Amino acid sequence: MRITKKGALLIFLGIQIVGIQILKLIPDFVEKYYSNGIYPLLSKLMRYSFGWLPISVGDILYTAAIIYVLVWLYKNYKRIYLDTKNWLLDVGVTISIAYFAFHILWAFNYYRVPLHQALDIETTYTTKELVDFTKQLISKSNDVHLQLSSSDTLKVDLPYTKSEVFKKVKLSYDKLSETYSHLEYKPQSLKQSLYSIPLTYMGFSGYLNPFTNEAQVDGLIPIYKFPTTSCHEVAHQLGYAAENEANFIGAIAAITNDDSYFKYSGYTFVLRYCLADIYRRDDKQYESLLKDINKGILKNYQEVQDFWKDYKNPIEPFFEKTFDTFLKANNQSAGIKSYSYVVALMVNYYKDKPL
Repeated sequence: MRITKKGALLIFLGIQIVGIQILKLIPDFVEKYYSNGIYPLLSKLMRYSFGWLPISVGDILYTAAIIYVLVWLYKNYKRIYLDTKNWLLDVGVTISIAYFAFHILWAFNYYRVPLHQALDIETTYTTKELVDFTKQLISKSNDVHLQLSSSDTLKVDLPYTKSEVFKKVKLSYDKLSETYSHLEYKPQSLKQSLYSIPLTYMGFSGYLNPFTNEAQVDGLIPIYKFPTTSCHEVAHQLGYAAENEANFIGAIAAITNDDSYFKYSGYTFVLRYCLADIYRRDDKQYESLLKDINKGILKNYQEVQDFWKDYKNPIEPFFEKTFDTFLKANNQSAGIKSYSYVVALMVNYYKDKPL
């Protein structure tokens, strides 16, 4: 029986799905030949191609794709009923091509060696170690907060435009790459998303476009969150697909920056993770530690909470659940809720390093 091109592409989709299951079992292979082999070259090529443009090419491509699909559906709606088999074949072919592009351009990074293994960091920690580390974070956060604010009761407002924050993100990674050369960030491709409004309503601060390798940040989020969110998306861009690993790298990148506003954003980002973990373990200890935090820091936390509260809507849980399912399907068993792994990396990373 002669196999058509469409049939071959549909078979190829099945081969890809099986291949992904095999790759999950050989992370060393992915780490060596993709994450530290093919991917850095692809990433740089796309960043050189699109990074210099002031607007998001990926968002424009998404818009064009959505319009194309809507027009196609309008013109072919009768065919869906009259020729369902061929219509489903076309859909399968499209999924096969998109699935291949998604993985070869970025998503194979989901199956690389876990970060704690690559950096030789333990993933266990005691409550005492967590509390001791959190106390250090509170001290650091309070100190930097007082450098940036005239009173411990006032929240910190960054004096930068969002474009200025983007430029300083590269300085974070320049500094970090002195220790980890593979985290060098050149060229830069970091932009505000044209879809900032729908992103906000979906509950997302940003995303990496896997097809153009542009790091996208929600332009509506409070400027206080811009340093850590931007550093987080760049971590994705550099090949760390897992959300918890991007959180860790983004946080230490912000903390490493010589700029005090970046340090403040980084310290308080990690502090919030640690406080949440302590609350789950010992709510009384949490209440005790909360009293030691400058009121201005808590106001920054409240600012972010109020922002997301203003955009809360009935469809947000649907997108959150969808993303959580997506993460679990892509080798992140904990989904969105992976706080303890981030905390474990932080606690153990800074055991032998100054905070």
